Amino acid sequence: MATGISANRLELLQIADAVAREKGIEKEIVIASIEEAIQKAARSRYGAEHDIRVHIDARTGETTIKRFIEVVPDDAELDETTLGKIRLSDAKALDRDAFVGQVTEEELPPFEFGRVQTQMARQVVTGKVREAERERQYEEYKDRVGEIVNGTVKRVEYGNVIVDLGRGEGIMRRDQSIPRENFNISDRIRCYIYDVRRETKGPQIMLSRAHGGFMAKLFAQEVPEVYDGVIEIRAVARDPGSRAKMAVMSNDSSIDPVGACVGMRGSRVQAVVAELQGEKIDIIQWNPDEATFIVNALAPAEVSKVVMDEEDERVEVVVPDEQLSLAIGRRGQNVRLASQLTGWQIDIMTESQESERRQRQFAETTALFQEALDVDEVIAQLLATEGFVSVEDVAYVEPHEIAAIEGFDEDTADELQTRAREFLEKEAAEQDAKRRELGVEDAVLEIEGVTLPMAVALGEGDVKSVEDLAGLIPDDLRGWFETKDGERVREPGILESFNLSPDDAETLIMRARVVMGWVEAPPEPEYVEDAFEGEAEDGIDNPEDYDLAVAEGEARDA
Repeated sequence: MATGISANRLELLQIADAVAREKGIEKEIVIASIEEAIQKAARSRYGAEHDIRVHIDARTGETTIKRFIEVVPDDAELDETTLGKIRLSDAKALDRDAFVGQVTEEELPPFEFGRVQTQMARQVVTGKVREAERERQYEEYKDRVGEIVNGTVKRVEYGNVIVDLGRGEGIMRRDQSIPRENFNISDRIRCYIYDVRRETKGPQIMLSRAHGGFMAKLFAQEVPEVYDGVIEIRAVARDPGSRAKMAVMSNDSSIDPVGACVGMRGSRVQAVVAELQGEKIDIIQWNPDEATFIVNALAPAEVSKVVMDEEDERVEVVVPDEQLSLAIGRRGQNVRLASQLTGWQIDIMTESQESERRQRQFAETTALFQEALDVDEVIAQLLATEGFVSVEDVAYVEPHEIAAIEGFDEDTADELQTRAREFLEKEAAEQDAKRRELGVEDAVLEIEGVTLPMAVALGEGDVKSVEDLAGLIPDDLRGWFETKDGERVREPGILESFNLSPDDAETLIMRARVVMGWVEAPPEPEYVEDAFEGEAEDGIDNPEDYDLAVAEGEARDA
């Protein structure tokens, strides 16, 4: 580019058009970048303090350079960053008719680009075009998250694969690739777009072959029922390159979702397996009943019993002894994938282990009743067999429930309950003494929901005042999980043994904060609805009639 203005006008437009087509951006953006480049060069030529503007006619290619000067008051602050402004007194020295606010424009002659101006113009045009190209690429790919794209490997850097997508460039990081899968430059590759980010160095199109969505989209390509939405893929869990589990359901009762995904002689699933480098895929039936879904997810292992803890989203699964290794899988793979698929923390136990635990609990409960109620082993075992698990159960249950036990009568029930209450009173006195010994303040016990055993546990956990309790978080009371050396480890909470729900733990802490004055007490609930429900029996079927009914009642009372 020898000159900025003397260049052939048609040639300038042809260059702009060629750059726009090559980069996939608007021609107007390229022309605007050339205008800015010439404008910058003109300022370096005529003076950086001038307000110089350049316009290129998009039809003819004619270039116009103009300098604009605005007249401002004499007291206006002007510095080196102020462009194209002149004080009124200076303007009157040139033109007696000048006035504040007057804007004059002057067309400047074309000029030859020197080496410095040429380099500067090239940098401006290149930067603007690159910026427009990045914006175009982001706008094009931001709505394609969740799609599979085909590309060519452009280069491999430290295990990260840079993929040429044609109108963009994506990156597949090492942790998003399938282990032991190697790519060379110019290899064709299929990837899943899982994120598109706008960053300073340009949009980052994040690609993956290890993402669960990649496998789901592959099945959508191979299984027409999935593509049409007749079969829905509800969840996917993968150990990339090794094994995966996929839960499917059918919106048409006449179609078997598992069979449709497997295909005739496994043709459909094998096509996906081949793309995933031999990754074994377990396709299971999704079920709205979570217990059934968990049992399905642990296939091929058989499950004897499921015990669910919905508050902690943990489930205890009992399997036959010979099925334990199958349920856990190699290096815990089967149970880990089942846990990811269902969203539940799964604990595996054999039937013999569960039996031993039940026997141990039965023996502990029997021994507790023998000591607390001062009864022989037979009576203690009868109580345990009937489902009584604590002294509180015996003390406060309806007497007839104890009397109904074979061999018991009302007198026996009364005697057992008397002994149970005496034991609890004695235990409470001992716990209160221990609470005082630990230094737990009486105010802690006054917080609604805090029992004596809890106060003792809080004292043992070095929580001795209302302020101490108010400064905790729910996990401090309930316990939490941490990952140590790759394993999920349970850290016990101060009130771990009380099985508090997340809401209960938060409520205790919030009540302590209210007492401390850190937060305001929640407003008392309004009982308008209850009042309405009571009036409903009198024939009020519409809440809008409630005020009228109250008014009529007040009139009757008057």
